[in-house]
Amino acid sequence: MEIAAQFVALVVAVLVFTAVARRFDWSEPLCLITVGVVASFVPGVPDYRLSPEVVLVGLLPPLLYSAAIQTSLLDYRKLRGPIALLSVGLVIFTTVVVGLVVWAVVPGLPLAAGIALGAVVAPTDAVAASAVAQRVGMPRKLIRLIEGESLFNDATALVALRTAIAAIAGSITILQVGVDFLLAVAGGVIAGALIGFAASYVRQRLTDLVSDTALSFAVPFVAYLLAEVVHGSGVLAVIVTGIILGHKSPAILSGSARIASQHNWQTIQFLLENMVFLLIGLQLRWIVQAVVDSGVSVAMVIGICLAVLVTTILSRILWMIGIGMIKRVMRRFGLRKRSVWPWTYSAVLAWAGMRGVVTLAAAFILPPDTPQRPVLLLAAFVVVAGTLLVQGMTLPGLIRRLRLPTPDPAEDALQEAAVLNDMTRVALEKLEEIRGPNDPEEVVRRLRDRLRDRSDSAWEQLGRRSPLPETPSDTYRRLRLELLQVEREEFLRARDSGSADDTVLRRVLARLDIEESMLDREDDGQPEMTRELHTPVATAGSCKHLDHRWKDVEANSPDRCEACVEEGISWVHLRMCLKCGNVACCDSSPGNHATKHFHDTRHPVMRSAEPGETWRWCYVDQQLG
Repeated sequence: MEIAAQFVALVVAVLVFTAVARRFDWSEPLCLITVGVVASFVPGVPDYRLSPEVVLVGLLPPLLYSAAIQTSLLDYRKLRGPIALLSVGLVIFTTVVVGLVVWAVVPGLPLAAGIALGAVVAPTDAVAASAVAQRVGMPRKLIRLIEGESLFNDATALVALRTAIAAIAGSITILQVGVDFLLAVAGGVIAGALIGFAASYVRQRLTDLVSDTALSFAVPFVAYLLAEVVHGSGVLAVIVTGIILGHKSPAILSGSARIASQHNWQTIQFLLENMVFLLIGLQLRWIVQAVVDSGVSVAMVIGICLAVLVTTILSRILWMIGIGMIKRVMRRFGLRKRSVWPWTYSAVLAWAGMRGVVTLAAAFILPPDTPQRPVLLLAAFVVVAGTLLVQGMTLPGLIRRLRLPTPDPAEDALQEAAVLNDMTRVALEKLEEIRGPNDPEEVVRRLRDRLRDRSDSAWEQLGRRSPLPETPSDTYRRLRLELLQVEREEFLRARDSGSADDTVLRRVLARLDIEESMLDREDDGQPEMTRELHTPVATAGSCKHLDHRWKDVEANSPDRCEACVEEGISWVHLRMCLKCGNVACCDSSPGNHATKHFHDTRHPVMRSAEPGETWRWCYVDQQLG
């Protein structure tokens, strides 16, 4: 009963203080650590002591897996070089530099123990950096690089820590270090790939949603334990498994299974991440007591902790400066063809070095007989809290001051519309291919309309000059939500009166819930235009019509569709023909005059006539350019 009460108290505290942090736009990890620190000194608060096994085996696998399944394998392939430099090179560099400093400032400490602490404080935590990125906006390339680094550097740091602990117990050679590292990597990758593909095979054949969810919960633990059994990196195995399943899930899972998995793992990630930060703060009291009992002077302890914190921060800065200089020299002498990232990107990367759960969990792995172990534990705690305070609180200001380009919602909307348009095109072609002679024309027409409405709804999110107060899809959403509310009230009346069986009522409610979830939107209204909207390079197609150099033509109307005016109807957005300058309404408009103009004249390319938009569309090849 006492354990259950303590667990419930932790969950309630997480929910309350994360809500407070979001309300006042505070850093959630730092807020929870602060609450934990204060609570640890309150009389009567239980003495929560994190066990390394609980963190490494119980908490770390699901945390890493929940992050890995949301990552893009294609993006990581593109960034594999920078990720390797940060997750392997920087971790080794930080481990050695911090280890040497600790060895120098802690009297009587073996070098191996200093290296062990360096490995403990080397891995970064993506939670704090991602939270900052979501609040202030950061280039997605940087976000993916930081998240990729934090995923893979855990494995490097834990392997380095294991090697350093072995060196504390006895002698170990450089050759042994290299062999152990390679075996850990190989074992982790093989175990992760094996579990990832095996789980993909099984989940593809599961039709029961509950069984699929239960299997997904077991997968990260199986991958971790299998890798550890073969002396591989359990952390790396979990990451590889998660990336494989995340990449294959659109092909092997049903829509309901993907939605359930996404919601379940988001909930698990939220609770575990924030609970761990709260637990980190709760460790301070007994760590401080252990330091006091060790007999080390207060001045010495403060000096050691500050030295470790400053060295940890400076190591990352020096590494980024060195890498940037080497790349520029290589490019100057023709040894590197790719362009070098702007210095502003490197500056943000250098400062986005917040530490988190892995650092504190790794610190507890240090053997009990490690010299000055309480001081080393306190130093690890100071690095976690100090980086979250110093870097976490100042990183948003740095990003704003450097004016890094933020993700453009309008560009995202254009990409979404282009992808949905391609999906609609192939679906309509398939419909004509599979329809039978006895299929009712009314059913086929309804299918066509639903496909086109979905595509048109995406295009409607672009543009700013519509004379309508809301787009047709927004009108449909507003009215349908009001009707669903009336239907739900009638459902409640039927339930309360007992006019239908409970099983039937649950099926009806499930239908209402599914339809309502399809109407929900995270971004209400049109996306805010932050700069001129061009077609993104990754989305832009190519055909002879788009590649043709069209001569500048004058629009026949600056801000309206003349055909709509003549017919007495309104339009949603405007398009201009690049051949003759005819301005007409889009396909979401009742008149569809831009498409009609193409069919009448065969002029192939139009561009958006909305303010701030320069994207083009080829009617012949159905390409965005």
